[in-house]
Amino acid sequence: MDGGASYNPRTVEEVFRDFKGRRAGMIKALTTDVEEFYQQCDPEKENLCLYGFPSEQWEVNLPAEEVPPELPEPALGINFARDGMQQEDWLSLVAVHSDAWLLSVAFYFGARFGFDKADRKRLFNMINDLPTIFEVVTGAAKKQTKEKSSVSNHSSNKSKSNSKQGSESQPKYSKAVPSKDEDDDGMEEEDDEEHGETLCGACGENYAGDEFWICCDICEKWFHGKCVKITPAKAEHIKQYKCPSCSSNKRARP
Repeated sequence: MDGGASYNPRTVEEVFRDFKGRRAGMIKALTTDVEEFYQQCDPEKENLCLYGFPSEQWEVNLPAEEVPPELPEPALGINFARDGMQQEDWLSLVAVHSDAWLLSVAFYFGARFGFDKADRKRLFNMINDLPTIFEVVTGAAKKQTKEKSSVSNHSSNKSKSNSKQGSESQPKYSKAVPSKDEDDDGMEEEDDEEHGETLCGACGENYAGDEFWICCDICEKWFHGKCVKITPAKAEHIKQYKCPSCSSNKRARP
């Protein structure tokens, strides 16, 4: 386990790309892959860490053996608290420590390769434009973007989207599919403006107009269809959609 130590980004853009890859992997562990992550964090095992890799993969493993390690190490013993807390609180705790680790790795590279004040500021601003893992996992990122949108916009988007579906029996999540062939350009612009600030609960990325989205009927987080493996055709047959995190909360809680 090298935590991606073999890859050494040297420019601000490369470090940011490394940050985004590791972040995506850790978000995946705490959202779409949460059941597998939960099972791997067995409290009976030794000190375990959650690692994110530039390849957008994640791994639960023992800490590096070399001292000092080649890269900063993530929080130790995340598995020990698993059964002593509500799952939602435990995931939030892991998310906070994951955010701290990502920042330490990014600025470790910055220090190692001699980033000056301007480079460090640019790197931080690029990182700060993304929601934290904690914000994605807890839904805080979505709440923040919701506050920027008016209630009237939500109402008009709901009615417009429902009418496009052409059926009153469509479940709530059907509004997650923004229509690209709208005749009303003004309404389409409002849609793009509002959805453009919405963040995927799995990958944390913004809405894009040509992508299929679905909303969890339990936590009301939005997800790219591809992130939760739901296609528009599959969505047609779902009466109430539960995201991976809400599904596992019911089954995996001790």
